[in-house]
Amino acid sequence: MKTILLLLCITLSAAAVTAQSKYYTKSGKIYFDATSPKSPENVNAVNKSVICVLDSKTGNLQFSVLMKGFEFERALMQEHFNENYVESNKFPKGEFKGVISNNGAVNYAKDGVYPVKVSGKLTIHGETKAIETNGTLTVKNGKVTATAEFVVTIADYKITVPQLVADKVAKTATIKVDCMLDVLKQ
Repeated sequence: MKTILLLLCITLSAAAVTAQSKYYTKSGKIYFDATSPKSPENVNAVNKSVICVLDSKTGNLQFSVLMKGFEFERALMQEHFNENYVESNKFPKGEFKGVISNNGAVNYAKDGVYPVKVSGKLTIHGETKAIETNGTLTVKNGKVTATAEFVVTIADYKITVPQLVADKVAKTATIKVDCMLDVLKQ
């Protein structure tokens, strides 16, 4: 009887660990900045409705964002971003699908700050490109915060900036990701 009880406890413990292998949020943040040094104003925005899923077993990581969710300081800038640049009606979302290549170096069961290397495919404006960057996973009280910053060349995603404002928009955009993830309840 003790053996059966012990096996049951071990099985339930293993199931609990398995259930905690995925982390999730639908309120992550992505900051976008394409401010040119020649621009008299900032060309930046934030999206506070980023969906992110991280599988701690495999290191698989996925972000998804509705392009219309980016909020600019000026409504006209937001309108131009959605209608003229990223064409949000035609290409409503951006996404990243990748993997943490050094996932084995992260102890998801222990509070700490872990440097990570991330590689995958970023899709914006219907174009998909391979991308790599460094980031940080912070484990604290059973939650994981994922942060990273990377730079993309706007033309690589076939986004055209009209000549009239070309000196106000940088040729590259800095993208910062900040997501606090909870255990995915299944």
